[in-house]
Amino acid sequence: MWWPRGPTLFPFWDVYHGGILQELAPDGSVVREVRHPFHHHDASVLRNGNLLVLGVEPLAPADAARVRGGIPGSEAAGGVIHGDVVYELTWDGEVVWRWAAIEHLDPEQVPLNRHFAREHWPMANTVGELADGGVVVGFRSASTTVAVDRADGSVRWRIGPDTHSQQHYPHELPGGNILVFDNGTYRDTTSVPYSRVLEIDPRTGEEVWSYEDNPPQNFYSPYMSSAQRLPGGNTFIAEGSFGRLFEVTPDGDVVWEYVVPEFGSFGRGVGLESSRGAQNSVFRAYRYAAEEIPWL
Repeated sequence: MWWPRGPTLFPFWDVYHGGILQELAPDGSVVREVRHPFHHHDASVLRNGNLLVLGVEPLAPADAARVRGGIPGSEAAGGVIHGDVVYELTWDGEVVWRWAAIEHLDPEQVPLNRHFAREHWPMANTVGELADGGVVVGFRSASTTVAVDRADGSVRWRIGPDTHSQQHYPHELPGGNILVFDNGTYRDTTSVPYSRVLEIDPRTGEEVWSYEDNPPQNFYSPYMSSAQRLPGGNTFIAEGSFGRLFEVTPDGDVVWEYVVPEFGSFGRGVGLESSRGAQNSVFRAYRYAAEEIPWL
């Protein structure tokens, strides 16, 4: 039995916990719905019509002891660490496929950044389907993106903290490259935090294309954010922390910009210094062609 709101696993859980996944009609009515008490951050619809959903499960004590990095003593109550799991769900709530990070990733090779709590490892924020049926998963707290083979759960390739840091929305482009928003809060190679958008060949690790500002710190979002390659070759970017949406050419020229004018509060108890006060932040944004949204 699914329920809309499961228990609070740790203080920060309620900030990114979801639990209700819905398909909505243009008028806002619910076409269909499924619930999972331990869903968080992201989900996507597979080509077969099922859902690909991020969730968590508590790690066994022996596995929790293998997790490296993070802030010492910051586990959940009782020393528990929750590990990421990817589920394929039918719209009836049946789990037809499951992939657990702890079963296929070595915690020694995927440590938490030392600035993040140990309550959640490796802290996924993105999941999607690849053209060949595999799955791409992005782990923010470990600055790691992986491709998973659906047949046996093995990891085909991995992009690590030597390439991106605290990234959001890694996804596949036509041709197999990965486009990702590299937040860059704790990048090891610089003392100045700044963000980039990267197109990466995951087979070689080569940075095929990148966008950053000049000076680089003028473009910076410590959390959230996304990037989308448009049909004409431009890239649509959501600088999520500051509600700035803009489009750049392949040469990096900004040709369109919009800043969200509405501000609100994350609410008390969020626990992030950067989340205090009024916010116009955007988790992720997409641009649609007119023919994709005829009801508007």
